[in-house]
Amino acid sequence: MQRITDPAAESRELPLPEPTICWVIVKAREFEAKEAQTDPGSGSNPTDDDMQGVLQDSADDPVATELRRVLDGLSAEEQAGLVAMAWLGRGDGGIGEWPELLAEARRRHEQPTGAYLLGMPLLADHLESALEAFGGSCAETDAARL
Repeated sequence: MQRITDPAAESRELPLPEPTICWVIVKAREFEAKEAQTDPGSGSNPTDDDMQGVLQDSADDPVATELRRVLDGLSAEEQAGLVAMAWLGRGDGGIGEWPELLAEARRRHEQPTGAYLLGMPLLADHLESALEAFGGSCAETDAARL
């Protein structure tokens, strides 16, 4: 039986290595798990409140700081690729429009990528959906974390 392939799909490659994309997804999930601060000036000892403060969003959140630093440290091409993947996963186009999404992300690159992507609701879900559209998966990464 002859396998029918899409030549355009064969020319599409992930803009970053799959493990890097999976790392961004994992860190984005950690960031998204944060909730608004309920008592920012409590001054209590973290052990007294069962370490619940680590789940509250703050200006000096180490997860956000690390993720922003890594994202902003990527090359301009990698940053555009990750933004295009977020748009793809969000439904701004299908895998068939990948070249156009990537070109638009390159053209619109103005602000720090980390700030832009961290401001995007459901970033981890969007990146995961885009990775699946490319035929990739973070299943091995998730299994290794368990």
